[in-house]
Amino acid sequence: MTDEPNLLGDYVRARRELVTPEQVGIPVVGVRRVPGLRREEVAMLAGISADYYLRLEQGRDRNPSAQVLESLARALRLDDDGAAYLLRVGADRPRRHRRPRRKETVPPGVAKLVATLPLPAFVEGRYFDVLAANALAAAVSPRLTVGGNRLRDAFLDPAERALYPDWENAVVGMVAGLRESVGTDTDDPRFIELVGELSLASPRFSRLWARHDVVVCEGETKRIDHPQVGLLRLNRERLGIGGTAGQSLIVFHPDPGTDSADKLALLASATV
Repeated sequence: MTDEPNLLGDYVRARRELVTPEQVGIPVVGVRRVPGLRREEVAMLAGISADYYLRLEQGRDRNPSAQVLESLARALRLDDDGAAYLLRVGADRPRRHRRPRRKETVPPGVAKLVATLPLPAFVEGRYFDVLAANALAAAVSPRLTVGGNRLRDAFLDPAERALYPDWENAVVGMVAGLRESVGTDTDDPRFIELVGELSLASPRFSRLWARHDVVVCEGETKRIDHPQVGLLRLNRERLGIGGTAGQSLIVFHPDPGTDSADKLALLASATV
């Protein structure tokens, strides 16, 4: 055994508890004492021995082959993002001695770009910290300013929560995006601090974190119920910033000629 985090075991355990026997064609007979699949059922579906699967889940074997991991991904009905994450935590070995992570710094050119864009824009770090933002982003949400954290605000700030009619679904994606962003780097002090704070302060976050959902955050349409101009429908684009450790440029833009475009223009005029 080892005192290193058992990322692989924690992940497959959480995911098997979310797969029902009916989903994988296993007949249900009598009362089941565990949610989701039993360990031996996952092993059977993956084509490995029950004892070997138990060792993987308990962290007593940390060297599965890619073939075994791919079989587990199929047995647990993982999507592409989940399967990729499983391969990462199954292959990467946590390092005991890491150099302290350097403070996230926005490249100067990107900071200038954010300031001059005529659309709401901000730079987000790998832990959803706001590292740079323009005035129009702050007009959309006052929390989109340097020093804020989008996860903390989404779960703990009632005013931020009120902006999103789809808050319940939005935070599911944010938590899953954090897990994908962090990957195996779970001993980073910033990550430990953030997850610890949210786990204690928000039961909703704690429940979502325990699911071990994983998703790659991509562009999507957001609905924002703005207190001054009403409902906004904005396209959110996420652009990775080269040469940084996971920073992204986030830009909101409305469809041309829409009511949301007029409302955003009104907000923009108020920031001049």
